[in-house]
Amino acid sequence: MYLLNSLHKLVPTEKVSMAGGCALNSVANGKTLLETPFREHCIQPAAGDDGLALGSALYVSNSILKEGKRWVMKNSYLGDEYSDSFIKTELEKYKLSYKKQEREELIDATTEEIKNGNVVGWFQGKMEWGPRALGNRSILAHPGFPNMKDILNARIKHREAFRPFAPSVLVEHQAEIFEQNHPSPFMLHVYKIKPEWRKRLSAVNHVDDTGRLQTVAREENPLYYDLIKKFESKTGIPVILNTSFNENEPIVCQPYEAIECFLRTKMDVLVIGSFFCKKNVSD
Repeated sequence: MYLLNSLHKLVPTEKVSMAGGCALNSVANGKTLLETPFREHCIQPAAGDDGLALGSALYVSNSILKEGKRWVMKNSYLGDEYSDSFIKTELEKYKLSYKKQEREELIDATTEEIKNGNVVGWFQGKMEWGPRALGNRSILAHPGFPNMKDILNARIKHREAFRPFAPSVLVEHQAEIFEQNHPSPFMLHVYKIKPEWRKRLSAVNHVDDTGRLQTVAREENPLYYDLIKKFESKTGIPVILNTSFNENEPIVCQPYEAIECFLRTKMDVLVIGSFFCKKNVSD
């Protein structure tokens, strides 16, 4: 914070952009907006070494080709995407039973599982670029079940108990739930949860009453937004617990990786493309 405050004295502006591995420190990022005069904080989601590819492309565009284009990065969904026909072939390779559903039926069935305390693997659209799962390669669960952290760690993640899970919140409800209102679409800020929401969000409320949130806007991810909106209509909670779709390995990218992770862990449901897959009791 000392460096940022010193920077502001040299360059008195309300906007600051950051890059490099240190820019992925979500606790420090949250404090930047509390303890410095900066009011706008811009960090692209792949702020570490992987961001060099973006920097190189922008350098060529602006400095060599002189295109002079301005590009605002509104989401991180830049990775691979798979058709339903491809996904169906993969499901059949693994002899996994499935039901193909229309969009609204898929959303309703998925939120019903989450509402009932089940753990859902959610594989949709283009993969996220950067280290965070932001609703396309995610494991989803109820944010208000006090034992959900233990369930996820025991069944799937097998990681240290003290590590928190993230809340994905509808952007219009951020100010209602969190003490800071600067959007965090790339899950790069930690904010305090307001007292009246701490018990209701017990599975994503860290020991210091904070959450590393992802704000979700419909224009950036319509399917994920509508999923959370439907969950809100069933529970009164405009938040879903979101953690990366993996088990001590890189986040799944291809359908077969999601299927294998689903089969070898105690995940309850896999929602992959338009297909809803639920394990049999014997699985």
